[in-house]
Order: sequence, then structure tokens, then C-alpha cells
Amino acid sequence: MNVCELLRLLQTEHDETAARADHLREQIERLTTDLAETEARLAELAATGKVIDGLTPPDQAPAPAETAIATVYQRIVTTFNEHPGEVFRVRDLHEHLGLPTDEPSINVTRSRLGRLVRQGFLEQPGRGRYQKRT
Repeated sequence: MNVCELLRLLQTEHDETAARADHLREQIERLTTDLAETEARLAELAATGKVIDGLTPPDQAPAPAETAIATVYQRIVTTFNEHPGEVFRVRDLHEHLGLPTDEPSINVTRSRLGRLVRQGFLEQPGRGRYQKRT
């Protein structure tokens, strides 16, 4: 096998790998969009559930299957939906949600907020500050 053949094979493999990477990037973009839409819908459903619970007379307690606990993501998204113009710092968001304010918990939420920013649901108007994208 000579150098020209090796270069041709290398170029062919490079082209195939680049095409595969492009395909995977497209899938990631599509899945990221789908995930953001689904999380927003979950937050809307959780908020709707809260409204319905508020309208339910006290003598009509919901069945145990109807009492679902919202995930932290749902609670975060719901908070931003309920306060669309408000800018939150991570620690303030924790206090608002009644979450622990120790550094490991704050860092986990910071990571979650970063994902929501990358998904296009939130924006960062300043370092460490988050608000709902308008």
C-alpha cells in the first residue's frame, strides 16, 4: 500500500466520521428542543394541578394517585413561569423554593439552570443571574 492509497483511505474515513458527527449534532439539537418543550409542558401541567388543587373544596381530598410530587426541575421551571420578568440568583432561587443552601446543592442547581439556558428556556442577563427567556 503506497502513501497515496493511505491518504485516500484516511480522507474517506474522515469524511464518513464527519458526516456521522453532523448527524449526531442534528439529533442532539432536535432532542434538546424536544426536551425543553417537554419540560415546559410538565411545568405547565404542574401549575395547572396547583390551580385545580386550589379550587378543590377542602372536603374533597384528592385521591392518593393524583397527588404527585413535582421534581426539582418542574419546581424551577414553574417558578420562572410564575415570575417571568424576575431575575434570580441561584441562592435566591433556593430560598424561594425552600431548598437547602449549602454549596453542593447550589452547584447542582447551577448546573440545572445552565442546562435550561442551553435549551433556550432561560437566559442569563448577567453572571450567576437567570430569568425566563422572553
